[in-house]
Amino acid sequence: MELALILPILIIFLLGIVEFGRVFNAYLVVTHASREGVRAGVVGATDAEMEQRVRDSASILNQQKLNVNISPGITLRDRGASLMVRVDYEVQIFAPITSNVLQNPFPISSRSVMRIE
Repeated sequence: MELALILPILIIFLLGIVEFGRVFNAYLVVTHASREGVRAGVVGATDAEMEQRVRDSASILNQQKLNVNISPGITLRDRGASLMVRVDYEVQIFAPITSNVLQNPFPISSRSVMRIE
């Protein structure tokens, strides 16, 4: 009897832990990818090379949902100026109860800024 009462709560708790792990993993990958992209840019990479570095760093994510923004444009980059790479991604939530609590798809974004060398 006790198992029948507690099992649904344990399953919901377990699904929440799994979804949190998926979202946190995507956040870590997106953050790392934005850092890799901006680091490539501050040492002289073009916009296409920076975006490719971001996509290579985030290869475990769905590439169609990955959005990369680079600012400023290549003509406005001077030594000592700031370069910013912003990566946006949306994680689809699969657990039924968790998708009612969290925004679905759950947006993740990371922005990295470094000075151009």
